[in-house]
Amino acid sequence: MKKILLLGLISYSIAQKIIIPMDQTQNDHLKAYGIAYFTLTKNTNIEWLLNYRGGSFLIDDHQFVQTECRIRGVSFENVDANHLMDIYSSIEQNNMDIMLLEKKPKIAIYTPPNKQPWDDAVTLALTYAEVDYETLWDEEVHLGKLEKYDWLHLHHEDFTGQYGKFYRSHRNSQWYKTQKFQFEEVAKKLGYESVHQQKKGISRIIKDYVGNGGFLFAMCSATDSYDIALAMGNADGVHTVFDGTSLDPAIQSKLDYQQCFAFTDFKLLTDPMIYEFSDIDLPPSHNPITRGAEADYFSLFEFSAKYDPVPTMLTQNHVSIVKGFMGQTTGFHKDRIKNHIVIMGKDPSSDQVKYLHGNFGKGTYTFYGGHDPEDYQHFVGDPPTDLSLHRNSPGYRLILNNILFPAARKKERKT
Repeated sequence: MKKILLLGLISYSIAQKIIIPMDQTQNDHLKAYGIAYFTLTKNTNIEWLLNYRGGSFLIDDHQFVQTECRIRGVSFENVDANHLMDIYSSIEQNNMDIMLLEKKPKIAIYTPPNKQPWDDAVTLALTYAEVDYETLWDEEVHLGKLEKYDWLHLHHEDFTGQYGKFYRSHRNSQWYKTQKFQFEEVAKKLGYESVHQQKKGISRIIKDYVGNGGFLFAMCSATDSYDIALAMGNADGVHTVFDGTSLDPAIQSKLDYQQCFAFTDFKLLTDPMIYEFSDIDLPPSHNPITRGAEADYFSLFEFSAKYDPVPTMLTQNHVSIVKGFMGQTTGFHKDRIKNHIVIMGKDPSSDQVKYLHGNFGKGTYTFYGGHDPEDYQHFVGDPPTDLSLHRNSPGYRLILNNILFPAARKKERKT
């Protein structure tokens, strides 16, 4: 009798779960990540079910979770004991696994004070998903404040000191003049003779942050311009129009690719009239091969959940084919990527890599090509994307997978 009662109590206790499905049944995939983040703020653990129904979240059945799901329009299902056993059995027998999310990640976005809404898809994603973040810029990075954060995002930034290479198209625009003045003032305040020297100094500080255990996520031109800045070292790699001093004529031979995170053997494009940093970008921004949104897409690679949990986690989605989108840096030429890099998403019809991941020291970095997953060709001054119209966006899901990365550890299996 006691044994039956005990089994009943065990069944009752494990039945108190809810699942937030992340397959096609989910009403709002993006806000579901916000629910996961919200749950972590309440010191409640989450089981992230990798490859199970699109990477669903399994949570103890707290009323505050259900209430918040209803408020935010996020689908959830109650899980009884039998269903729970079926879930665990399915995970054990298939290419699936469980990541335990245990703490709220502290998130920072590197962004200039005069940022416009069209500047950053990650800001849009975090705001829509209701995920807390803080912003910082060069002075805070210079003063060592990065160490306060678990996760750092870089977006449409230029770490080479060429002001985004907008010289040809926007050098007479007021926003360009204002930005140039502000950047020069910050560089001078921090003790640098030029913006390109100061930006390269910031790139090295960020590299140390990653080496010490930070998680870096970058999109668009913050990917290739960052590695280019690391490779340049102390050499002058920018044209006279940007800093008033001559470009080092031997800059190409002085590039140190060993300093880069992801890229190697690239050739610089130093002409200020060309809207491009190097031949890393594919297709090149100054001569894009536009197939149109209908024909542009990339495939997510499938990884072993039990043996490669990190790329598995970063590619969780309810689809395996994601529509492409352009940016100043749209994608990465596969021949310019270092051999140890994990490629997670690629255009199946070309040499374009869209999504990659790597390790450095105690930390990691993830680079995602393109500017805005739901705006195929976004231009300066365009209105920001309304994510309430794209609440099931596979492209934005890849961004939000990354914010949970610092909270995760692989769940121990019982033998």
